[in-house]
Amino acid sequence: MPFDAHASGVYVIAATPFHPDGRIDTSSIDRLTDFYLSCGVSGITALGVMGEAPKLDADESVSIVRQSVKRAGNVPVIVGVTSPGFAPMRALARESMEAGAAGVMIAPPSTLRTDDQIVTYYRQAREAIGEDVPFAVQDYPLGFSVVMTPSVLRRIVTENPSCVMLKIEDWPSLEKITAVRQLEKDGAKRRVSILTGNGGIFVDYELERGSDGAMTGYAFPDMLVELVQLSRSSARDKAHDLFDAHLPLMRYEQQPGVGLAVRKYILMKRGVLAHDAQRKPASTLSTTARTEVDYLLSRLAKLDARARV
Repeated sequence: MPFDAHASGVYVIAATPFHPDGRIDTSSIDRLTDFYLSCGVSGITALGVMGEAPKLDADESVSIVRQSVKRAGNVPVIVGVTSPGFAPMRALARESMEAGAAGVMIAPPSTLRTDDQIVTYYRQAREAIGEDVPFAVQDYPLGFSVVMTPSVLRRIVTENPSCVMLKIEDWPSLEKITAVRQLEKDGAKRRVSILTGNGGIFVDYELERGSDGAMTGYAFPDMLVELVQLSRSSARDKAHDLFDAHLPLMRYEQQPGVGLAVRKYILMKRGVLAHDAQRKPASTLSTTARTEVDYLLSRLAKLDARARV
């Protein structure tokens, strides 16, 4: 499947499995990749924010990409290459593409303040990684403190032919998606894929506003795949019923600071990860928090058998 301006579906943000002592759990990488494929995802995003990319050294990052790409087969793997400097960004992007990755994702550094600085940054990033590397723009102000307006996104897309996707996870995302799609309808911007994040907690309406799917790490990517399919088939009530059943767990998982710990705990409960360990610095779930997640799973299991873990 190509990674291009028509990419759609669920591009799951892959967790990076670790042993309790901080070593990468390579066996769980294969098991995790197999799980994502069994869920019917359209793509896998490695080394994203959820993938604890800043905690990895360069060799580890490349090794994870190679293993993920090999295991994923024909399913595209997108690699997060965000870096403070263009040299390491280029190195990881080129090595990832040589390993068979389909493209990369780039988030802006928090030092950018003006629209012109943002647009210039993405032009220079494209020049650094190479004109032949398809890339996605990660629009995540909550995490990177950079606000990109629809007009800035239009300029980035227009100036960079290799930009094929916008990952919009601004809050509120809904009006922004509408504004970007309107620019396309007006002929002011070429069409690119729009996937959304933020743990999926607005994905039901984001799909209705014109997104092509989701790029997030929610521990039930199989549910997200089904949700996208229901939305595409205009089964609106069924889509919202499914989403509403999962919303309490999605909300709990979206907590700043412990969200990744919740996700890894659920993936371990689902038999995908051998351990829910993170590499330090790491957050942990208290005994009370684990009990709360177990309770949420038990309630969800009454509506969705996938939660019977």
